[in-house]
Amino acid sequence: MIALKALSKNKFKSLLIFTSITIAVMAIFLISSVSQGIIGMYSKMIKTDGDIIITQKGIADTFFSNVDIDVIKKIVKINGVKSSYAMIVGASPVGNMPIAGIYGTTKNHMSHYKLTDGVYPNKGEVILGSNLASQIDSDEVKIGAKTFKITGTFSSGVGFEEGGVVMNIKDAGDMFSRSASFILVSALYPKGTTHADNIDNLVKKITTLNDDIEVKTTKSFVKEYNQFKIIENSSLVISSLAFAMGLMGIASIMSMIVNSRKEEFGIMRALGKSRAFIMKNLFFESLIMSFSAYLFALVVSLGILEILPHIEKLQGYVNGTLSFETALYVLVSTIIMAVIGSLIPAFIASKTDPILLINQGCS
Repeated sequence: MIALKALSKNKFKSLLIFTSITIAVMAIFLISSVSQGIIGMYSKMIKTDGDIIITQKGIADTFFSNVDIDVIKKIVKINGVKSSYAMIVGASPVGNMPIAGIYGTTKNHMSHYKLTDGVYPNKGEVILGSNLASQIDSDEVKIGAKTFKITGTFSSGVGFEEGGVVMNIKDAGDMFSRSASFILVSALYPKGTTHADNIDNLVKKITTLNDDIEVKTTKSFVKEYNQFKIIENSSLVISSLAFAMGLMGIASIMSMIVNSRKEEFGIMRALGKSRAFIMKNLFFESLIMSFSAYLFALVVSLGILEILPHIEKLQGYVNGTLSFETALYVLVSTIIMAVIGSLIPAFIASKTDPILLINQGCS
């Protein structure tokens, strides 16, 4: 109760602390969430219909991979294989849009893209993701140097795909001069063996089919994918710097505010209040302020993350996922920094002679 009175008494200073904590917390929430959202969307796209991914050997990015699509004919003959399909992924100007994702796929994978209108494309035709379709008002679209007929729109739940174009893999191959970016394989559940064992056996068998391919489980591919590591590391560095600067600012502001209240502490000490009493009240002030700012930042951040996928200009490519681990880490760090920033100067002030504190506060 005393802590709340102290905060309401110093409204401007309390608002300054509240704003500083809120901005610092939102910085790490949004930066971390957007990077995790990008990784999550691409991971979902790969993992949805495949247990094993096949790429060109020695290629770090699927955008530059070129795998012989005829390998599929050998793969489907292997015992334990449920299905297999190929994809080409790339990017190109689409209509008036400066760039959009292009997804060329074999016919047996077209059903992954749930039609909301029209029919699946044949040669020379495309379907548009719902986010991209909202920005193109025509029954034809120019992609690169070629014009394609639009036969429908689709939704897949993946922002990358919904902001892009899906076409026949042969058309995509002609556009990007490659056979397939990668091949995905789904495994069966044979009796007498575990699903994991079957996948490991299939990886070994498929590896022997061609010397130019690299075969991994989709789980290990996502974990080791270089582009994901770059995104994660960049996000970690940027968000850590932003958060560290914000927390240092919080500690500095808390310290300055505590120092400005020396007269108040001096009067408390002169009236017989103990050091523990002063420290306890400051602790609760810091706790209330930091926790309320954290909750406000969390709500605002979740609101922004909810809006991001629906901003037309972003075409669904920017998405965000806030993990429980990140939220908990930020909460603990915020409270610790705010408490330390207020208690250290308060402890020093509480040890000073009350008369000196009153004189310093009046000067």
